[in-house]
Amino acid sequence: MTDTRWLLLPGWLDSGPDHWQSRWERLHGWQRVVQDDWQWPRRGDWMARLEDTLLQDERPAVLLAHSLGCHLVAAWAAHSSHTRRVVGALLVAPPDTERADMPPQLFNWRPMVRQPLPFTARVVHSSDDPFCHPDTGRALAAAWRAAVTDLGPRGHVNAESGLGDWPEGEALARALAAPPGG
Repeated sequence: MTDTRWLLLPGWLDSGPDHWQSRWERLHGWQRVVQDDWQWPRRGDWMARLEDTLLQDERPAVLLAHSLGCHLVAAWAAHSSHTRRVVGALLVAPPDTERADMPPQLFNWRPMVRQPLPFTARVVHSSDDPFCHPDTGRALAAAWRAAVTDLGPRGHVNAESGLGDWPEGEALARALAAPPGG
């Protein structure tokens, strides 16, 4: 799997030092896709950054997205002609950006992109995520044609969820890079 790129796609406001994405970055040297503006995320800008990052290297990539990063994957995949560079995506805790109580910084992420993803994907959600009802999480997974893992009551599946290095999530991610039947 040394020929695979592992790209970490944080959500709004980035992922702090105790977040599973930051832990994976330190443990494995996986690459965080750093956005220019974490405070006021513009969908087009974030999509362009992901595209630029993918085009810097010919190796296949696994996308490891959290929260708004999940919507970045869906929006990028709906518009890019380079989706073949992605072998899989782990989409953890996608928020419902169409909810009435979403902050104004996220309004430009409406409507949520619901097109099927052209690569293997898995949505991981929590039964008590404050930013997305489980039914909405499952509906997004169905629209994206992604497998679903329900973690039970784990909040927003972030540092506050007490996951530590989250080896179960890493196993789900690594399975996305495994060759078919392997």
